[in-house]
Amino acid sequence: MPGTFRFPLRSPRVLGLMSGTSLDGIDAVLIELPGYPALGSPGQPPALTGHAPRLNILAHRAAPFADDLRAALLSAGRNEANTSQIAQLNVQVGEALAEVAAELAGNADLIASHGQTIYHIPRLDASLGWHTRTTLQIGEAAIIAERTGKPVVADFRPADLAAGGQAAPLVPFADRILYAEAGVRRAIHNLGGISNLTYLPGLDESGVLAFDTGPANALIDEAAALVGQRYDAGGQLGASGQIHEPLIQAWLDDSYFRLPPPKSTGRERWTLGQMPGIADLNAADLAATVTAFSARSIAGAYQRFVLPLGLDEIVVAGGGAYNPTLMNHLRAALVPIPVLTFEERGWNAAAREAAAFAVLGYYAYQGWRNTLPHTTGARHAVIAGKLSRPYLNGG
Repeated sequence: MPGTFRFPLRSPRVLGLMSGTSLDGIDAVLIELPGYPALGSPGQPPALTGHAPRLNILAHRAAPFADDLRAALLSAGRNEANTSQIAQLNVQVGEALAEVAAELAGNADLIASHGQTIYHIPRLDASLGWHTRTTLQIGEAAIIAERTGKPVVADFRPADLAAGGQAAPLVPFADRILYAEAGVRRAIHNLGGISNLTYLPGLDESGVLAFDTGPANALIDEAAALVGQRYDAGGQLGASGQIHEPLIQAWLDDSYFRLPPPKSTGRERWTLGQMPGIADLNAADLAATVTAFSARSIAGAYQRFVLPLGLDEIVVAGGGAYNPTLMNHLRAALVPIPVLTFEERGWNAAAREAAAFAVLGYYAYQGWRNTLPHTTGARHAVIAGKLSRPYLNGG
């Protein structure tokens, strides 16, 4: 019948699309999940065995946002956009996602799109005008489905929010599937605009711990923008300035760092406009100070919540993994725990989050739960993601 999808009887192939809080652009990764039922086939996910990672990366593309689109998204994240602008951004991001997806969609059975978060309110805070918990990701999935002719799973976060969760973090569900190993206590850490970690105590699902630690690149990127850069390439700006220790100590007193997991945050909270004491700093000193602050806040999260559980290694992905200044601060603060990049582990860092949402999209399409409620604070697990199907004339 028209509109019926007939998927190949082979390991599923899913194209994941991700645009994170750094707003540097779109990552698209086509993965294959060996040993999993073909898309749309009955069955259950296999038990975790063997070594990580449990996926084959077939293709990867990265596309930066156009300068005007990135500027508009940054403005929306600062609560400066009106409803007309947000409505238009939803379509513009959808078109940008579809353009990248079209390059790889031919060999995909399914597309999973995280979209672009422009605002995230995980808890009430009257001082910030937050009276309703919500989260908003834009990038219209129907456009991706129309342009590629593939089914698209998107808008993953509201289902967890409806079940009482914070709608984040969702990636830990996929982190366990892809990177957990028996007998290894491993943290998978993402240094995007926001810093987040997934603690994997071997294969035990109930012991997974995950949360946002606070800022990673968000404040660093803002400091770099003062000298006309999108980000601090090679950590050079941060390395050239003087660290102002009293500011770091004052910022580390923020109540967010003392909150126990589950917890999540975003750019709407971590922006230079909300960091006191920066008015007299030049760009280099500001970059140096916020870089050290990000590293110190991350290390504090490990010391408070993770190290007491036992930890063998930290494996880092995200743009911050390519900032030697940030990584050096982080390694120094976490001695003697090894802090490795994905590349040093022999893994693909650039594909990590897009691959995670590919896994979440596959599980959603299969009708399997794809969240860990103890990492989001939800009352129960949910099937996160909404399906957009293109019309296939003649089936």
